[in-house]
Amino acid sequence: MHQSLPPASATSPAERRAQYDELLLQARGLFTDEHDAIANAANLSALVFETLSGLNWAGFYFLKKNELVLGPFQGRPACVRIQLDRGVCGAAASSRSVQLVPDVHEFPGHIACDPASRSEIVVPLVNASGELLGVWDVDSPLPGRFDAIDAAGMQALCQLWLDSLQA
Repeated sequence: MHQSLPPASATSPAERRAQYDELLLQARGLFTDEHDAIANAANLSALVFETLSGLNWAGFYFLKKNELVLGPFQGRPACVRIQLDRGVCGAAASSRSVQLVPDVHEFPGHIACDPASRSEIVVPLVNASGELLGVWDVDSPLPGRFDAIDAAGMQALCQLWLDSLQA
């Protein structure tokens, strides 16, 4: 059973980093001896959604034919396809940089798949060869839910997922 991590304001930075370290250990355990991208994406989505508090969506979009296509996720039904020039996910994919958005209503071109979402973090998934595989997307109904500690933690989780694909 996983303990929910409280929102950023409820714990100290050191406690939050330690909580991400624990989350990484749990994810590493799920990925042990498993190299299937979909299976590991599904497990990571469930782990993060069930462990971190204040989320309403966590999941993957995979790059297919120059657009992002919905992959494994937890949360409400989502937009199925996202163009690379649209929304926070498209910005992360196009720029290959983490997008940390405290208020999605202030992000130009934001796609409101779930109108309850207020903040978002998106991490591009780039393999060792430099190939963009897609993005990891996490949404919250709380404004300002994500910060630099979340960005570092999410990037580490994504790197662990990318590493799990190595056979």
